[in-house]
Amino acid sequence: MRFPLAAWLGLTSQVPLQSSPEPAMTTQSSFQFKEGSDVFTPKDLVELARPGTGVANHAGDLVLVPKSHKTIYIAPLESTVKPFELPLAKGGEAFWLTGNTIAHVVEGEGEGENKALDIYAIDVVYHPSLLGSFPTSSATNFRYSTDGFLVFSDSVIAEPSALVYDHTYERHWDHWVLPKSQALFSVRLTQGPDHKWTFGSEFVNLLAGTSHSSPVEPFGGTDDFDVSKQTVIYTTLDPALSPAWHTKQNIYVVDVAGGSKPRELTSSALKGQTHSPILNENADKAAWLELDKDGYESDRAKIVIYDLKKDVRFTLTQKWDRSPDSLAFSKEGDFIYFTAGDHAKVKVFVLPIPATPDKSTTDPDLSPKYLTPVPIVEDGASSGLQTLYNGRVLISKSSFTSPNDVFLVRGLDDLQVQIAQTEGAAKFTGKVEQITNLTDLGEKKLSKGEEFWFKGAKDIDVQGWILKPKGWKEGEKKAHPVVLLIHGGPQSAWEDQWSTRWNPNVFAQQGYFVVAINPTGSSTFGQAFTDAISGDWGGKPFVDLQKGWKYVLDTYPEIDSDRAVAAGASWGGYAINWIQGHPEYNFGFKALVCHDGVFHTTYTGYATEELFFFNQDWHGRPWEKEAKELAEKYNPSNFVDKWSTPQLWIHGSKDYRLPETEGIGAFHAHQQLGIPSRLVIFPDENHWVLKHGNSLKWHHEVFRWFDEFVGEKN
Repeated sequence: MRFPLAAWLGLTSQVPLQSSPEPAMTTQSSFQFKEGSDVFTPKDLVELARPGTGVANHAGDLVLVPKSHKTIYIAPLESTVKPFELPLAKGGEAFWLTGNTIAHVVEGEGEGENKALDIYAIDVVYHPSLLGSFPTSSATNFRYSTDGFLVFSDSVIAEPSALVYDHTYERHWDHWVLPKSQALFSVRLTQGPDHKWTFGSEFVNLLAGTSHSSPVEPFGGTDDFDVSKQTVIYTTLDPALSPAWHTKQNIYVVDVAGGSKPRELTSSALKGQTHSPILNENADKAAWLELDKDGYESDRAKIVIYDLKKDVRFTLTQKWDRSPDSLAFSKEGDFIYFTAGDHAKVKVFVLPIPATPDKSTTDPDLSPKYLTPVPIVEDGASSGLQTLYNGRVLISKSSFTSPNDVFLVRGLDDLQVQIAQTEGAAKFTGKVEQITNLTDLGEKKLSKGEEFWFKGAKDIDVQGWILKPKGWKEGEKKAHPVVLLIHGGPQSAWEDQWSTRWNPNVFAQQGYFVVAINPTGSSTFGQAFTDAISGDWGGKPFVDLQKGWKYVLDTYPEIDSDRAVAAGASWGGYAINWIQGHPEYNFGFKALVCHDGVFHTTYTGYATEELFFFNQDWHGRPWEKEAKELAEKYNPSNFVDKWSTPQLWIHGSKDYRLPETEGIGAFHAHQQLGIPSRLVIFPDENHWVLKHGNSLKWHHEVFRWFDEFVGEKN
């Protein structure tokens, strides 16, 4: 195979092509992870408990945390009573009923179609009593209203003998789509004066007679609906539009007893997704997050307030250049608290709610105090936001160094008074108190991560993280191999939060200097920066990556640049394949790992299930002129003739976002070029590796591959 001189000179910065035309086979080494009492290994990551978000009872004096599939953790918020764990031998979902009573839904007796779910009431000293049974085993996403109704979701489905499709979706995320929908149901659940519970026998489909499906698949849950004062609010995809190339979602309210048809709160205009619908305690105001653009799931999310009495809606954060994630009204209903990504952290903010304008508007004339959210919690990644009485907010928070723990924010009454009484900048002066300590890492000291900034494409400031390796000694030159981790999305970010899949500290604990850059297209740095990757997948992001990489190598002499590797998934996997074909970037990588990445951009535009993603990011459908030209320009498969670096491909067979043939095709090319390569297929995984055993295998293959080319040789 011949190359122009310029191309050959570019290739010399990476690993040269093998002279043999036959596939180069890697040796089977007896690789083992670095281990020790002070080393956080992939095995530790897999075995570590994975706490969910904490949920307080209505009184706000106890918090329930799902610590694992079969254990929940109860902790006091306002007393010295010791926390305790409650084992749930059969797993199942648990949630609050009253101040000291938990509902536990678990598989009951029966087989096949007769299998059902039983619901128990458990007081905090663990006295379970059976309340009743659900007619199916697929009920989930339970929300209990203190007005005496339990609302949950379930599938309404007809099993076909063959899969026949007249419209998309035919498959979604990791499953073939059956003729089914998700529906919200309600059933009475009340406690009498004698403290005995009564579970109703009538299950009401609140969406009956509509074409609505809620929660929205594949990831929707209890954040897709809310219950308050006999009212349910929910979001659903617009049933008149194809979900494969439209993202429009509508918001509805319906009586919790099912006595009325759902009433739409959103406009009929073509807009984008809606998320996190909530009601205040009096159910006279609603709020949700709304994206302007149909077909773009990474557009800026804005907070919409709806006055249900006046039938007026207005946008609260029209002028704020960040995207909130979750919402909660204050108990009095005059403030709204929310989480939002900002500079690679997920922070907690608050805004006062202004008086309802005379008519609906997307850009109300507001004074400054309504325009600038006040930050409250600014480190780590906050989630599970819940407002409590007496000026308190409950959150769960993780970071690079810890999975979720529960934190209680105090002193918000004073902050609200300060905001109300001034037009100037308010400042939170309360306390953030850690309530739980669910993860004990012992001697395993993890890196907190250090931010760095540099000038990227078009001289824009770009942020990244470094995590220093186990055994780091300042001034010890060329002591450590270095790995560049490239995030997926591409409209996402490396944030200061815990991950059970791509955990930078696992790489650092195996001895790698970790570099994680948030290039053009990353979220949390303003919408213009996020949008700038559209139509430019192989452009500005790689200017950023090159400049950030050079900055790190120039700044840290402890890095051994001759032992450099890189790994990425999804768009990050695309980036790995793109880097393969562009040796002129001079990264100098000795080995690469691509997880579920794009190999052929045009094929992706046809084969992926959420077609709106390609249409947005490539400026049209794959056969249309601009999209076709862009896809060809930035198609990794067009640069296979320049490939030279050993590479590992990993793919899940149930990945319908990026079908496994993307990885297989790229692997075939590498094999025919005679370059060291390996393919790992997980038949039972989707776009992510979720099963514990598979996760351990994934880490073994990745670190074994890197060790083959940059490991210390005896």
